[in-house]
Amino acid sequence: MSSPVEIVDYQPVWGAAFDDLGATLRQALGDVALRIDHIGSTAVPGLAAKPVIDIQISVRSLEPVDEFRGPLEGLGYVYRADNPERTKRYFREPPGHRRTHVHVRQHGSFSQQFPLLFRDYLRSHPNVAAEYATVKRRCARQFHHDRQAYVEAKDPFIWTTIRHADAWAQQVGWTPGPSDA
Repeated sequence: MSSPVEIVDYQPVWGAAFDDLGATLRQALGDVALRIDHIGSTAVPGLAAKPVIDIQISVRSLEPVDEFRGPLEGLGYVYRADNPERTKRYFREPPGHRRTHVHVRQHGSFSQQFPLLFRDYLRSHPNVAAEYATVKRRCARQFHHDRQAYVEAKDPFIWTTIRHADAWAQQVGWTPGPSDA
């Protein structure tokens, strides 16, 4: 059984934690990583979140996996080959370390652009981020012991928001800014 879904108030240390992790990842991966970005709710100042640092590493190709798997495992990250999403490779934190999810995605793909657009839209629209926090807290209460149901319950809000984010991106000429690390 997985641990309960816990949403906590925003913690400024999340940004600093990513900075440290990102620098270590950049050093280990070198040019294999085209981008290393802090994504997910902990990347949005003021947004309540599960206290998990989500990191996206953008690479030229997901194959061969050893180009990034070797350096990540060398840092202690655990490769999750059982990840059902074919659009990414997934790693978890080294045993005994802060909870971290590392998502490796192909640069330029929809799955790579989606979390960057979602993050940037929430950063630019604090009222939407506050609404998202309310949705997350409600879903966490309702599905406290069912992570998959929690994730699925947030989907309608996420997809509505990404439609607004796409319109916003067209209006302002959004492109992902420079890599975070």
